[in-house]
Amino acid sequence: MVSGMAQSALIGLTDFAGSWRIDRVIRDAALGQVGRLTGRATFEADAHGLIYEEAGDLRYGSGAPMRAQRRYLWRQEAPGRIAVFYEDGRAFHAFALGSSAEARHECPPDLYQVVYDFSRWPEWRAVWTVTGPRKDYVSETIFTR
Repeated sequence: MVSGMAQSALIGLTDFAGSWRIDRVIRDAALGQVGRLTGRATFEADAHGLIYEEAGDLRYGSGAPMRAQRRYLWRQEAPGRIAVFYEDGRAFHAFALGSSAEARHECPPDLYQVVYDFSRWPEWRAVWTVTGPRKDYVSETIFTR
């Protein structure tokens, strides 16, 4: 059996294809609330790479659940490197595959920083830290098959 860390070095863009369960916790210091999202993410092939779509129920505190969804384009930028784009084709961020990866996206006045952890592949996580004048939250998503 290949260890999680050694196995993660073998991950390529097509290894993300398919359906994933997502469990997300959002710790929003600016609002003083914790949000939770449960749902599904799918990576489907298109002519240029993968289309990432997620949908789930998001609930902050004891509030009513809201339907949340988003869509991104994942592309092989170079061997071992993935570029992520918004649905309309604008660049979002890029990262090198390995047991972990980091990226950032500046959306003035806000800064979005992500750490991907693939060390337990095929379970993986993305932790976003978002800061700005009105934003101060950490969003951690765990992806499982």
